[in-house]
Amino acid sequence: MREKLTKRDVEKIEQEIEHRKLVVRKEAIEAVKEARAQGDLSENFEYYAAKRHKNQNESRIRYLERMLKTADIVADTSKADEVGMDDIVEVEFEEDGEIEKYKLVTSIRGNSMENRISIESPIGKALKGHRAGDRVKVQVNENTSYYLIIRSIDKTGDEGEEIRSF
Repeated sequence: MREKLTKRDVEKIEQEIEHRKLVVRKEAIEAVKEARAQGDLSENFEYYAAKRHKNQNESRIRYLERMLKTADIVADTSKADEVGMDDIVEVEFEEDGEIEKYKLVTSIRGNSMENRISIESPIGKALKGHRAGDRVKVQVNENTSYYLIIRSIDKTGDEGEEIRSF
């Protein structure tokens, strides 16, 4: 499946790749050299740990580069009165009246513990493009669905902001 990324996500990934190539890679190579210089490699834990760290860094670089090559770029803008990317949405679960706040994000930034939900999740798909006051159906699977009422939309969602349910 292709990841959906915003331009901001792409910039952050490119920054991480550059940091890993220019800083982490050099440190990892130096750590391997220092550990190798300690002598017998058969019992040299530092050598194997340094080598593992270097390989994990290279794997992460390849993973991020592959993600960028195959990603679909999605717009992070929406109309002023519609739910869109990076908006904080207050919803009421029709079934029990419980109120939650969610922030719509791309799948790589999704974190249910922080109420950051992916635009590809059932709730994210249901909310995107709707307005405050709308009643939306969240289709979990063929047999299960429920309804939410959008109470408010906050367009000032800051990337560093911590989202909590109330």
